[in-house]
Amino acid sequence: MTTGLTPDQLTDAMPFARALGVEIDTAGPEEVTGHLDWAPDRCTAGGLMHGGALMALADTLGAACAFLNLAPGTSTTTLESKTNFFRGVKDGHVRGVAHPLHTGRTSIVVQTDLVDATGRRVAQVTQTQAVLRP
Repeated sequence: MTTGLTPDQLTDAMPFARALGVEIDTAGPEEVTGHLDWAPDRCTAGGLMHGGALMALADTLGAACAFLNLAPGTSTTTLESKTNFFRGVKDGHVRGVAHPLHTGRTSIVVQTDLVDATGRRVAQVTQTQAVLRP
């Protein structure tokens, strides 16, 4: 399904993501991409990007992907989100790619892969979204 929303409009619909600095670069039902730049105010001890910032990037991309796969008149909410972290990020940016694994009548499952500026895997997030009907 195509909503006609631009990547900026999708990000603007999520004020927390916009405030954090998440950018959605491309958005379609089969793939949503985006990034988050490293910054000192997004870090934890040792100058590593905070895991919550990484999870927020993945959640934003995954939510946009789920939204773009909704039937008309439905909405979505997160039921579950599972994150595996593989390495820290000390500079550059993190890129994310979200793909739907399952788009059903009652749930949507999205996997988001995060990589650092050199292409090394940082994290993998799988989230389950409930499809809400009026």
